[in-house]
Amino acid sequence: MTATTAHADRYLAAWNETDPEARRAAVAEVFSDDVRYTDPMVDVRGAEALAATIGAVQAQFPGFVFRLAGPADPHHDQLRFTWELGPEGAEAPVVGSDVALLDADGRISAVLGFLDRVPAAA
Repeated sequence: MTATTAHADRYLAAWNETDPEARRAAVAEVFSDDVRYTDPMVDVRGAEALAATIGAVQAQFPGFVFRLAGPADPHHDQLRFTWELGPEGAEAPVVGSDVALLDADGRISAVLGFLDRVPAAA
């Protein structure tokens, strides 16, 4: 399966879904059942664990949204992109970069996440 910019868009849409049932459905559509998601804060396996992680991030940053912070760079079965997390229409305090790998069905099977900018602890 060849990665496209649409994979990044669907990825971020799943991270922005606030309804728990709709989020589980989005994760099931976008990610493989045995997806591995890892970044400096978390390392989880499985769609349910990823959906729970997304819910926890939303609870930590209520009202914030994920958005692309530049063009996605897809090739073969992999995709890298930079994202921002912040209030709609305002500067984002959190910025990260992810590399996603697709399985043969076109779903994301692994995410290697990096945090490029995070707010200082209060």
